[in-house]
Amino acid sequence: MNGITIILVICSLLGGSVISYFAYTFLLQGKSKKVIADAEQEAEVIKKEKMLQAKERFLQLKSENEKAFNEKNNRNMQAEARIKQLEQEQRKELEEVLRNRKEVERLKEQVDHQASNLERKAEELEKSHKQQIEQLEAISGLSANDAKEQLIESLKAIAKTEAMSYINEIMDEAKMTANKEAKKIVVQTIQRTGTEHVVENSVSVFHIDNDEVKGRIIGREGRNIRALEAATGIEIIVDDTPEAIILSGFDPIRREIARLALHQLVTDGRIHPARIEEVVEKTKKQVEDEIIETGKRVTIDLGLHGLHPELIRLVGRMKYRSSYGQNLLQHSRETANLCAIMATELGLNAKLAKRAGLLHDIGKVAEEENELPHAILGMKLAERYKEIPEICNAIGSHHDEIEMMTLIAPIVQVCDAISGSRPGARREVVESYIKRLKDLENLALNYPGVLKTYAIQAGRELRVIVGSDKVTDTEAETLSFDIAKKIQEEMTYPGQIKITVIREIRAVNFAK
Repeated sequence: MNGITIILVICSLLGGSVISYFAYTFLLQGKSKKVIADAEQEAEVIKKEKMLQAKERFLQLKSENEKAFNEKNNRNMQAEARIKQLEQEQRKELEEVLRNRKEVERLKEQVDHQASNLERKAEELEKSHKQQIEQLEAISGLSANDAKEQLIESLKAIAKTEAMSYINEIMDEAKMTANKEAKKIVVQTIQRTGTEHVVENSVSVFHIDNDEVKGRIIGREGRNIRALEAATGIEIIVDDTPEAIILSGFDPIRREIARLALHQLVTDGRIHPARIEEVVEKTKKQVEDEIIETGKRVTIDLGLHGLHPELIRLVGRMKYRSSYGQNLLQHSRETANLCAIMATELGLNAKLAKRAGLLHDIGKVAEEENELPHAILGMKLAERYKEIPEICNAIGSHHDEIEMMTLIAPIVQVCDAISGSRPGARREVVESYIKRLKDLENLALNYPGVLKTYAIQAGRELRVIVGSDKVTDTEAETLSFDIAKKIQEEMTYPGQIKITVIREIRAVNFAK
């Protein structure tokens, strides 16, 4: 019973399994067919869509291709049209050229024909002219050349008379106008430049605190004052004048050196010959620096730039130079300002005129000895230091030694005369006095062995310093006599001149 039950259960299980298998298999096959059917249906849909997209793409590409083809055809057609148009234009131009060439040939033929007619008529006219001349010569009894010369002479005389009359009228009118305008410009220039009267002398006064200093300046047996006079070339006058020592000399630079050296010696308190020579040498360098600084200040004040350093130094030296009693630097500055004003009135270069006015008298302060007039010497100095030709000509011609080449030259000449001719500007006596003293010094300086010469006591004494190794005591006496004799023969002077020849022997050693 139990066994049968187990068998039945097993059979039931097996039967259920088989039935379940077949049922599952049937269901699975049904689903598979449905999935396949759906997939085939979807693939068909996709296929149709792709085919539609391909057709659309094909149609689009076809349309674009046709459009590009049409555009290309249009461009080709436009190019062909332009080519045809150019061909037509060239054809027209060629026809125009051919037509113009034919016209030119026709005109050329006409010109040639007219030229031949003119030549024929000219020959006829020449023949007729000759016949008329022959008839006139037969009637007048003169040849054609004679008649022509008479006619020319007659016309020349008439023209010359009329021209001279016309020229005289113009010159008279120009003179009247020129004189009036020139006077107007000169007066305006003078009125616009105010200057003081110049007074220059040959004496400087050195003030001291008390008269005890005078004894120290004189030194034992006068050795200090002699050393100071020998070093500076200035006469030191120590007299009864209270609290003052007189420095006498015609050269302002020497007087200034003596004054500054004396001031330093008195301030320092050490006064002896060696110290005097040392201080004088230092003072000379100091004055030289002051000269250069003065030149720079003047050029800056006048607004002039680019002057050579040596010209600036010469301008500074003008401060210590006088011309007919008129300070040369003041005169040159005044002339420069006058030149600038007058050049402005005339519409010329004021800077150029001012530069020429400042430099016009630099020949008077040249250190080199030269027999040339100061205007020519100044011109050569300006040329040496690369001044422009207009300025050089104005400097050289302001006293008419050379010909004036520019309009600046007469302006400098006129302004120089204005500055020197105004009341109180100059004193002729001082100029001749200074020239006489310079000539006196230069005369003695030409002798062999002479080192320095100083004219002192207003030219009443000439001190000549000679080298001890070149001149003996006997030769010194002879030299004094020869100089005195030459002065008597070659110079004109009031009173008498004392010639003092100084010969010193110095022994110098160093302790090491």
